[in-house]
Amino acid sequence: MDKESAAASIDRVATRIPPFWARDPELWFRQVESQFALSGITNDDTKFHYVTGNLDARYAEDVRDILVDPPETGKYQLLKTELIRRLGTSQEKKTRQLLEQEEMGDRKPSQFLRHLRGLAGTAVPDELLKTIWLGRMPASMRVILVTQTEAGLEKMAELADAVSDALPERHQVAAVSTDSFETMLERLTVHITAKMGELANGLRQEIAAVEDRVSARGSRSRERRSPSGQRARSRGRGKDGVCWYHWRFGADATRCEPPCNFRSGNDQGGH
Repeated sequence: MDKESAAASIDRVATRIPPFWARDPELWFRQVESQFALSGITNDDTKFHYVTGNLDARYAEDVRDILVDPPETGKYQLLKTELIRRLGTSQEKKTRQLLEQEEMGDRKPSQFLRHLRGLAGTAVPDELLKTIWLGRMPASMRVILVTQTEAGLEKMAELADAVSDALPERHQVAAVSTDSFETMLERLTVHITAKMGELANGLRQEIAAVEDRVSARGSRSRERRSPSGQRARSRGRGKDGVCWYHWRFGADATRCEPPCNFRSGNDQGGH
């Protein structure tokens, strides 16, 4: 036996092909090709027969046409490509069927997405996962989410959580026959408008407070320069021991500076 034949014989003995993994054939081929590289196997026929010899009959049936009538050249690459494509599609279909049986229940949209992702593993691409997840959202919420064409799946889940929190109980939202999209949109608008009003009101009060303090400092400065020595009354505190915020805005004040004796209709104590 010459050296080349001896080396080839050693390679055949040393090469260990792992059992075929139909759930992720692409990963399996990466492992196989690592073994080929370690053994120095580059011949197309040799690689083709290694893979063929390690396929169970049920998976060999999926590529029967290639095994029975392989091309003259490139047979290994063709076998690899078709195994990944055909079995990958089959596995994706099975996983999709599994995922489509899942219901959101009492989970938040983001929690349901994480649940689906855990079931899918790496077998399902994000686009397919997105389609399945959207299909399980309430119809009224789905109308909003499908407009977010530029948002990633995680961002869409965050938006879905925010919409869910802003609406009544989920079972009411899901009942499209009694809770139309227009009604949901109106509630969202009212909720957002109220929040913006609160922020704007607080900002106006903060600006007014700053302006009043600047005005008070200007008045004190003029008094020091005035020969009459009269001092203007600071607006830092209103009359009757009421703080400036309640003196200026009454019950609509969003802040209070103690001590403050402001009394609302339901609050008879000082602040």
